[in-house]
Amino acid sequence: MELMADTSSAAPRPLPLWMRLPIAIGTGVVMGLGMAPYDLWYLAFAGVVVAFWLFRAAPRGIYAAGTGWGLGLGYFGFSLGWIVEPFLVDAQATGWMAPFALFGMAAGLALFWGLAFWMAAHARTRLRLALILAWTGAELARAFVFTGFPWALVSYLWLPVAPIQLVSLLGPHGLNLATFGMAALFAAAVPRDGLRLLPAVLGTTALISLFIVGASRIAPIDDDPERPVVRLIQPNAAQHEKWDPRLIPTFFQRQIEFTAAPATPGLGDPDLIVWPETSVANLLHRAGTELGQISHAAGAASVIAGIQRFQDGNFYNSLVHLGADGALQHVYDKHHLVPFGEYMPAEDFFKRWNLLGLASRAEGGYSAGPGPETLDLGKIGRAVPLICYEAVFPQDVRGAPGRADFLLQITNDAWFGQWSGPYQHLAQARIRAIEMGLPMLRAANTGVSAVIDPSGRILAELGLGQAGFVDAQMPKALPETIYAKYGDLPVVGLLILSVLGLIGSIIFTPVDRRDGST
Repeated sequence: MELMADTSSAAPRPLPLWMRLPIAIGTGVVMGLGMAPYDLWYLAFAGVVVAFWLFRAAPRGIYAAGTGWGLGLGYFGFSLGWIVEPFLVDAQATGWMAPFALFGMAAGLALFWGLAFWMAAHARTRLRLALILAWTGAELARAFVFTGFPWALVSYLWLPVAPIQLVSLLGPHGLNLATFGMAALFAAAVPRDGLRLLPAVLGTTALISLFIVGASRIAPIDDDPERPVVRLIQPNAAQHEKWDPRLIPTFFQRQIEFTAAPATPGLGDPDLIVWPETSVANLLHRAGTELGQISHAAGAASVIAGIQRFQDGNFYNSLVHLGADGALQHVYDKHHLVPFGEYMPAEDFFKRWNLLGLASRAEGGYSAGPGPETLDLGKIGRAVPLICYEAVFPQDVRGAPGRADFLLQITNDAWFGQWSGPYQHLAQARIRAIEMGLPMLRAANTGVSAVIDPSGRILAELGLGQAGFVDAQMPKALPETIYAKYGDLPVVGLLILSVLGLIGSIIFTPVDRRDGST
């Protein structure tokens, strides 16, 4: 009866072939309910428990891999349903690709889980421990392989409740490891021959401990009246209208009016005003008039704005900082680009299928900037600039040099439609703030724009599909977190040591005991 040693008598009966894949897919969908905007963390965690039970109920080899792949297909197919939205902006040209894109993305990401289940099944003993390690490794791999896509990590299911605070200690992958470990304990408590008390008690104790430790790490809300005031601008330009030459002046003037608006009662004049991604339609070298208008409207405040620029034959998705005197202080170029959205891998192949319609500029899209940076904004503090997709990657956020005072994300979430995508993007911004112990300023074209404190709480926001601005005081940063210092190195080291120990135990376990208790 141990978590690490699964006896054949305790294992559930193998499921019939025709039941395995549908049940696995359905379980993956239930796990997806833990992502925003549903936030049903308890159902999602129950789904993870069922996933471990299904693993023990599947025969070894290809059938275990099929179980993992089916779980991933349901999970990613449901939680990434927003992926169809970019293809529907120009539905006549690219709408036909939407279902293929969703299935291809879900099926491809599910391969990571299928491989994890296949590897765990070949451990021959200590199956649940092997799956804990392999599944954690699979989620870690998809954060890096092929430029990475760590969207909807399983550990994000904890965002609505206190355990999410542990990402400041363990990071998202360490919290994945803890989540899978607890789920394995609960699965071990329900073999086919009745409830087993010890793993149930251990799982419950671990879950309660996760809540207690997480709650203890929630910092009190900082209400220092001397903190700088920030203003986030949200023009609400729908993607199909954003680049319409007839409407560009309307959206620009709307942002100018929001910038020049009087201070919110109870707060002073803004010290920093933030416009969203590509909020200035002209290229930087042609935008002198527009930048002058922005600076005039901002008065004594400095301004961050999203703009595109052209240099040496390359286009860049950029962020500019205008000082209080209107001078251009900094330019930051986005470095982690969206494949198929901002640049085209295998450009010549995809050109013939009109997929280049999704690239933002030029035949190959944008060029990448040099990498993570830290911008010194004077009295406002030092900021880590993030443009849209870059806030999805924990490793990029902590890759900026030095210790910043806050995170600064500008984004155009109009690409994500009005369904789950914008809320999942916001959720990941909140998790980055917790990981780093830093506040996050987030200006989004169509929403959700938000001021987020270092515990991931939204202190001020402007909702999806609204035009306007929101003023708030800048939250104070917390001391540097364990994750900010060490990143994913501890969990990677633990995985390596655990795998080596597991391999050693298999090698030195007598052959006649490898399918029994050890």
